[in-house]
Amino acid sequence: MDDLLSEFLTETNESLDTVDNELVRLEQNPNDKAVLDNIFRLVHTVKGTCGFLGLPRLESVAHAAENVLGKFRDGELVVTPQLVTLILEALDRIKEILRGLASTGHEPDGEDKDLIRVLDDAAAGNFGIASETAAADPEAEARRETELMLGRSLKPGEVSLEELEAAFAAAIGPETANVAPQPAAAPVVEAPAPDAPRAAPRAAVQTSSPPANDDAGGGKASQSIRVSVDLLEDLMNLVSELVLTRNQLLQIVRRHEQSEFSVPLQRLSQCTTELQEGVMKTRMQPIGNAWAKLPRIIRDLSVELDKKIELEMKGAETELDRQVLELIKDPLTHMVRNSADHGIERPADRAAAGKPETGTVRLNAYHEGGHIIIEIVDDGRGISIGKLKKKIIEVGLVSEAEAHTLTDVQIQKFIFHPGLSTAEKVTAVSGRGVGMDVVKSNIEKIGGTIDLESVEGKGTRFAIKIPLTLAIVSALIVEAGKERFAMPQIAVLELVRAAGDSEHRIEYINDTPVLRLRNRLLPLIHLDRVLGLRCADGSVLDEQFIIVTQVGSFTFGIVVDQVYDTEEIVVKPVAPILKELSVYTGNTILGDGSVIMILDPNGLSNATSVVQDNDQSELQQLAQAATKKDSEAMLLFRAGDANPKAVPLALVARLEEIQVSAIEHAEGRPMVQYRGGLMPLLTIDYSQPIRETGSQPVLVFADGERSMGLCVDEILDIVESDLAIELSTANSGRVGTAVIASKVTEIIDVGHFLRLAFPHHGSERLFANAATRGGSRARLLLVDDSSFFRNMLKPQLLAAGYDVVTAEDGAMALKKIESESHIDLIVSDIEMPNMDGFQLAEALRRDQKWASVPMVALSSLTSERDFQRGREAGFSDYVAKFDRDTLLKTLEQQLDLAANAA
Repeated sequence: MDDLLSEFLTETNESLDTVDNELVRLEQNPNDKAVLDNIFRLVHTVKGTCGFLGLPRLESVAHAAENVLGKFRDGELVVTPQLVTLILEALDRIKEILRGLASTGHEPDGEDKDLIRVLDDAAAGNFGIASETAAADPEAEARRETELMLGRSLKPGEVSLEELEAAFAAAIGPETANVAPQPAAAPVVEAPAPDAPRAAPRAAVQTSSPPANDDAGGGKASQSIRVSVDLLEDLMNLVSELVLTRNQLLQIVRRHEQSEFSVPLQRLSQCTTELQEGVMKTRMQPIGNAWAKLPRIIRDLSVELDKKIELEMKGAETELDRQVLELIKDPLTHMVRNSADHGIERPADRAAAGKPETGTVRLNAYHEGGHIIIEIVDDGRGISIGKLKKKIIEVGLVSEAEAHTLTDVQIQKFIFHPGLSTAEKVTAVSGRGVGMDVVKSNIEKIGGTIDLESVEGKGTRFAIKIPLTLAIVSALIVEAGKERFAMPQIAVLELVRAAGDSEHRIEYINDTPVLRLRNRLLPLIHLDRVLGLRCADGSVLDEQFIIVTQVGSFTFGIVVDQVYDTEEIVVKPVAPILKELSVYTGNTILGDGSVIMILDPNGLSNATSVVQDNDQSELQQLAQAATKKDSEAMLLFRAGDANPKAVPLALVARLEEIQVSAIEHAEGRPMVQYRGGLMPLLTIDYSQPIRETGSQPVLVFADGERSMGLCVDEILDIVESDLAIELSTANSGRVGTAVIASKVTEIIDVGHFLRLAFPHHGSERLFANAATRGGSRARLLLVDDSSFFRNMLKPQLLAAGYDVVTAEDGAMALKKIESESHIDLIVSDIEMPNMDGFQLAEALRRDQKWASVPMVALSSLTSERDFQRGREAGFSDYVAKFDRDTLLKTLEQQLDLAANAA
């Protein structure tokens, strides 16, 4: 294939990809003249170039499509979905011809008359009208073909080529000129010269270049050149070898403290790094290149599935390695098709569910810590837990008893299981049980992970995490079983030393090793055991190191014997004999010349029973149970004096550093303009001044649409602690005191400061409650075994206008309720000793006196299964802990419902 044809194929394919997307935009906004002009210009250029290169079949199809686009541009035709579909069919035919041209070097054989006839009918305004008359009339067909060759309509007096040939055949030849009389002269026709069809396109190519003031050209010469991908790959391989040589030289220099080569090697190392970064940039491409065909795919699916779907793309300029980009194109395409088919409902179903008729699929890409995060989000029906659970039981993946023990997240992850499909019937889009398992395996092959979040009736979110490049990566060199390995540093969250004299020790739960890290239990795997490298004597080192890593949403630790240094390594593919070992992602050569294997965290997680995607429940439940009891995340800070103070982290909306110069005063109170409104600033004590210069640390608390800032001196830490509250009534701004991080710490009453910031807010709520309750405060029973939570929530409920009675558990609540004349509302925790929330609800519903009292469950357990169980037990509603706004709204709704029922 010559260079001219190769250049034509490259540019034409790029132009057609652009036209695909521009046509989708034009269909959405038919009056966008700029888009229409761009489409017409690109198709016109393709047609003209075809004529220049002598490609008549391509030229004919492109010319027919250009005629329709010209009618659009001149306003003679209205852009409709049917006509856009027709143009897209013409583009698909052109792509088909281009594929044949690329493989053989010449146009493939084929017939395009039917398509060209429909395009010509559309250009004439007869689209949709049967062309039987033309087909039945050979003369009309002949005239149509002649017009197609000429590129214009026949003028009056002109005849078709067939008529001309027939007249020529009937004419008397020279050999009979002297015998027969010469017939009357035939009418003169303007027959095209043999080169005429190519002459016009040749001129069109010259005139189709953008004008000098076009934005694309800007009047300047292009500053880019086309370079063969093979050349870039060779250059990358040379740089990789240079990096390896650099590492070896640095290793030699490290063994000689005083060496004359140190300075030049440092310079060589710097130049090598800069060269490596430069070559890496040549491989980087925007991820939008992988998204280029998605608007067309969504548009075609909308028509095929009879749905209204809108595609939103954000972060298309985010760059990643070309090799990675090629590997994720197909997985991304499949996931977007899945979102359109499985996720987005039909317009009637969406309207019935209270959603807009048009569904939305969102793509978002961004950098995060050496990775690329790609999100695919739809606002469709979500994954049906019941339907999926039934399916996995039917196909025998789990038993019915095991299915009831699985969490919703674990059930949802079965969609990645090979051969599993919830489609009701097999279509051209889905239903064959292949797809998501291939997506997952392909993403894991490049060291990435895929995570899933889905809410039934709301939508689904997939998050793909992939490395920027696969060629040269930073790795942590570790040792296990007297062998060294490389762990990609992007997979390392942190390193922990575990020893007898360390605060971290390896513990065992049901013979499973775990690490207690900041009051979290992380499951552990021993690298030497997984790889079969454990020494025969079974000895365990006194000091071990734990690499904390993450696969999907699950965090675990890898125990190794030694940690060395970090090093830039060149990733080499594993030998074919080792390709079935999923624990390795490749190998590399270290600076000392030794070859070591590169570990794959995904493979390590799959090689052990501890961290299987669908077999984590027991260990996770043990970890949650061990850390749950009265353990709360607390924000520690210092304000007013040297004593530490704390506030529940869940109540803090934001941490801000506000410039003192931005602080203003109104009615004698410090204020700051914050997010479109005024935010009052308070201090812990009147004696605590606000800083006069620099910046002021502020804890921002949100109360509905209102925000309040609490000025502090210093933010210390965030910790999770087992709290033992001692109530203190000496200061109304404190809930009490607790020992946190081995220090006596004051727990701040956030509700108190909210009332100070908005003194009328509480009285308005109280007045509203009193007005709807006949002038008396609604009486509320709060049941929770955590003294901290009771004493934190009680002031907020009092501020909202409720008269609050508290109880420590279900049994105490039953005793206390016997002495009460009336209770308007009951708010209860679920997990409590002696009698839990479910048992309390069932007991109260059996008592006629309390059967109609609204009960709201308040718990950290918020799965659909928990909701269902709560409703069966007798709870009126279910609210997550620390969701203060939702709780207050729910309480008001329940009081209103009770009042209306009465």
